[in-house]
Amino acid sequence: MYMGSKGLSKGELYSILGMGAIFVFTQILALVISTPMQDAGYQAFEDPQDPLNPIMYMVTILLFTGVILLLLKAGKKNFIKGLILFASCLALYSVLLLPYIYIFWYMAGTPAIISGALINLMNIAALATAIFLTYILHKFPEWYVVNTLGIMIGAGVTSILGISLGILPILILLIGLAIYDAIAVYKTKHMIALADVVVEQHLPVLLVVPKAKNYSFRKQKGIKKNLKKKKRIDAMFMGLGDIIIPGSLAVSAYTFTFGGPGFESGMVAMATIIGGTIGFLALMRYVMKGNAQAGLPLLNTGAILGFAIGFLIFTI
Repeated sequence: MYMGSKGLSKGELYSILGMGAIFVFTQILALVISTPMQDAGYQAFEDPQDPLNPIMYMVTILLFTGVILLLLKAGKKNFIKGLILFASCLALYSVLLLPYIYIFWYMAGTPAIISGALINLMNIAALATAIFLTYILHKFPEWYVVNTLGIMIGAGVTSILGISLGILPILILLIGLAIYDAIAVYKTKHMIALADVVVEQHLPVLLVVPKAKNYSFRKQKGIKKNLKKKKRIDAMFMGLGDIIIPGSLAVSAYTFTFGGPGFESGMVAMATIIGGTIGFLALMRYVMKGNAQAGLPLLNTGAILGFAIGFLIFTI
């Protein structure tokens, strides 16, 4: 989901460009690390082509969202913050483990001779780094800290999801989540309530691009009242899922089309990212009206069309 304020000032233009740059950079980073992640065994599903995998993923999202909404209704905002910080720490651990694996492989000379002691050591190093970064986020949740960790988490999750789901399953996921996002923002509006808590608690499941030089995310309160009263919000917010979900199609295209990673699959992946970026630009027209907007319908549509065009170009 995207949130902005009405109008297109210089600050608004810079925030759009900044958010677009993050959108593209995170997905390209996910592509870069996808092959090393696959080699290191990060694939989440045993059979990436099973069409039931995306259904399981969507059910998990719905269950987790339901738990968060129940906690929100019970007034347990601090518990929600702790839960999401814990999940973020685990995600950071998974992402940070990859460079530590390659560092220790380099130190050992070959993956085959890494001992159990070294495996334990790299797990401890990755976990310690993740805990340290999560602590920094908790104590100093400024927008650039949130964005840095958000990009790390976003690239890692995008890559894992893309190498775990084949083309048909990932298309099912994109279509299903686009429908869900539209319902959650425009119909039930519970996504706006969740976003309000995320912004208020300064959590790393969104990205923040300021519209003013003196903007501080640490001083940002919830945004629900501002949206209702059409008040200016001095930053643009984008849910991390709006990068992860369309980006996962690009990674899946790179991993599973034309026999695996290579020039042709890479071009299809880039066409997917370009399509998603066009969807992002179309989305910005609605964001500038000052209302909360469901991102996935346009972003996923753009990514799917980009994938289809890229695939056809190299198939014909």
